[in-house]
Amino acid sequence: MEKDYILNWLKENLTEERFEHTLGTAQCAKLLAEMFDENSQKAEFAGLLHDAAKCHPTDKLLEIIKEKLPEIPECELLNYKTYHAPVGAYIAQNEFNVQDEEIINAIKYHTLGRVNMTKFEMIIFIADKIEARTRDKANNDRIWAIIKEKGLKSAMFVLFSDTIKSLVQRKLPICPTTIDVYNSLIDFAP
Repeated sequence: MEKDYILNWLKENLTEERFEHTLGTAQCAKLLAEMFDENSQKAEFAGLLHDAAKCHPTDKLLEIIKEKLPEIPECELLNYKTYHAPVGAYIAQNEFNVQDEEIINAIKYHTLGRVNMTKFEMIIFIADKIEARTRDKANNDRIWAIIKEKGLKSAMFVLFSDTIKSLVQRKLPICPTTIDVYNSLIDFAP
């Protein structure tokens, strides 16, 4: 798949800010992949596609999930803000003909995560949270320091801790998967 086609598709289907975030995620994913001996070209590609479905209306996302992705557990539908991840993986496969399971899974799990994420999946997850174009610099610096000192799993633990705190403060439901991932990373708490 040509990068120009992907970029044009993203420009047409994302808001300007989401497009900037996507470019930042791709750049950050590439950098992290280079740091952790993963395929940087694949990481950049996954970063570009991770939010492909982000700007679809919620009812459209739910329609795709119900019709095309019935295997998505109900507990993963507690928060509409995460619907775009499995639909994004579906779009990667069906719009861009992505067959690489590593890329598909990285897109699918970049919001809720999963227990025993691969290094590649963690790279895309983290890049989404700390890209430099639209994310908070102070938080990015904090996570980068953890990555450099303790590694990806410690950064994941902190990001999941932050997510859980935010959901509790906003009185939003917490998917059991989020709790499971947090628990699986507890030994990596910095």
